[in-house]
Amino acid sequence: MNSPDKSWKCNVCGYVHQGSEPPEACPICGAPAFEFTEVPPEMESGAETAPAVAVSGEGRTVSDVMVETMANWGVTHVFGMVGHSNLGLADAIRRQSEAGRLGFTGVRHEGAAAFAASAFGKLTGRPAACLSIAGPGATNMLTGLWDARMDRIPILALTGQIDTQVLGPGAFQEVDLVSAFSSVAAWSQTVLPSSHHAELMNLALKHAILKRDVGHLVFPNEVQRMPAGPAQTPGGPEGRLPSLDISPPAEAVDAALQRIKKAERPAIIVGHGSRFRMPGILKLARRLRCPVITTFKGKGLISDEDPLACGVQGRSGTLVAAHFMNGADLLIVFGASFSQHTGINPNVPTIQVDFDPITLGKFHSVTVPVYGEIGMTTQILLDQLPETGPWIDRRGEIAEKWGEWRQEKNRRAAKQGANGLNSAEIFSELGALIPENAVIAVDVGNNTYSFGRYFECRQQSVLMSGYLGSIGFGYPAAMGAWAAAPDRPIVALTGDGGFGQYMGEICTAVKYGMKITHILLNNRELGKITKEQQTQDLPVWETSLHNPDFAQYAELCGARGFRVTEITELNGAVSAALACGGPALVEIVSDPAQI
Repeated sequence: MNSPDKSWKCNVCGYVHQGSEPPEACPICGAPAFEFTEVPPEMESGAETAPAVAVSGEGRTVSDVMVETMANWGVTHVFGMVGHSNLGLADAIRRQSEAGRLGFTGVRHEGAAAFAASAFGKLTGRPAACLSIAGPGATNMLTGLWDARMDRIPILALTGQIDTQVLGPGAFQEVDLVSAFSSVAAWSQTVLPSSHHAELMNLALKHAILKRDVGHLVFPNEVQRMPAGPAQTPGGPEGRLPSLDISPPAEAVDAALQRIKKAERPAIIVGHGSRFRMPGILKLARRLRCPVITTFKGKGLISDEDPLACGVQGRSGTLVAAHFMNGADLLIVFGASFSQHTGINPNVPTIQVDFDPITLGKFHSVTVPVYGEIGMTTQILLDQLPETGPWIDRRGEIAEKWGEWRQEKNRRAAKQGANGLNSAEIFSELGALIPENAVIAVDVGNNTYSFGRYFECRQQSVLMSGYLGSIGFGYPAAMGAWAAAPDRPIVALTGDGGFGQYMGEICTAVKYGMKITHILLNNRELGKITKEQQTQDLPVWETSLHNPDFAQYAELCGARGFRVTEITELNGAVSAALACGGPALVEIVSDPAQI
């Protein structure tokens, strides 16, 4: 066979073609023939070459431009796994990490990466990113992304992809990722050689932030290390984000004011959407001297020590909240959704304030739907309400009901379980032990219901998988919280079933020195499912769990481990775990029947 006459190099991706003429189009990136340059004879290799997409030296790549854009938008952390189909992208992340602009946490499972990024957004209101390879790595992230989407949290998903020239026939790890992510992502695009690369990242983050949703980008392997042209400069948020301080319509404000001015026993309900607007809401509550009730997702937004606080309403709630919900003649609801678990009474006249118009009256009609930013709306209401009104001061009644509820909690805590400690006594102790400025990441199951019911928050922030209610959220969420707030005490609260989903991540915590105190309630079964089977008169089936000694497991992974079988051991174990300066696990043997 005669040697080819010439070598031609694609100026876009670096692919070298050998022949008498350049190809009609680059088989790698699709660039037309005019993008090929003849390679001088002294540089010819003499044989057909593999795609030459790596950038030598410190030349800026497509990935560099996009990751710099991501950092310009304020993304400060990436959780994920480095693998064969995201190496170019990972290298760009490495550069920004070494420059001090990004933090990176390498996890043991991509699902944990997405949960950690979701929790980061829940705590801060800002998007974090999660990174995976093609195929199974990308699909592993879907559950955590659904958690973010359903709880309206901004998040950025970055997935590698196989080389584009082998897409279609069903190559190794080939998954149509745009299709796979289409139902979870508000915006999903593949990065092509001809793309406006910075603009793709701009739009991914713009959608994530403004829609409080998932932005997704697919990075084919050969595109990641393509040289960025001189005209390609990183983007940023300047001029791309409008002010979200939306004033409510005057007629809605007037209708709300008329209702408030006539109410004698108003009550305020706050959901997770109020997380960053509580100062104004509390001013309004003090003006009205009215009870403040939270949804479970809003637990901790008001201290339970506040004279107006009534705890959580709903399935995880307190008798205090139920009393004031049912006794109200007007509900003023901020940032809550009225889903089934919130337990908000639809029969009480209601003012609902939210900056998402779809959420207003979503599940049933409300008396006065108010579309506006919560902070601005509360200030407008305060400015136009008189200092006094017909509002009954409920503080004495609230204190009385708390006294009754605490007596009931003490009565329940005194019950001795046959198979471990009961939840009321566990959370009575934990309420005094967990620092008041801690971030508490909870899982799902009976342990979480009991936390909502019995634990009294002071200034703690609580993170949970709300609408998705995904088991396994707790420990990865604590990793996300640690990345977002490393100076705060971080506590993971899970059951044995939840921790079993992502047990390997304790090794991640050890690797990065994450100061996470893990409180694990081990009842040796999927207790919530057992209870549901019993409630529905079904036989209890396949809910028992075979567990290791979790405290020993933590020690084997390099963390500290403590095991508690008696209530007298709890104080010392938790105090030692909090003080150890690194990841620690406190396993509490709990009674599945005492919730």
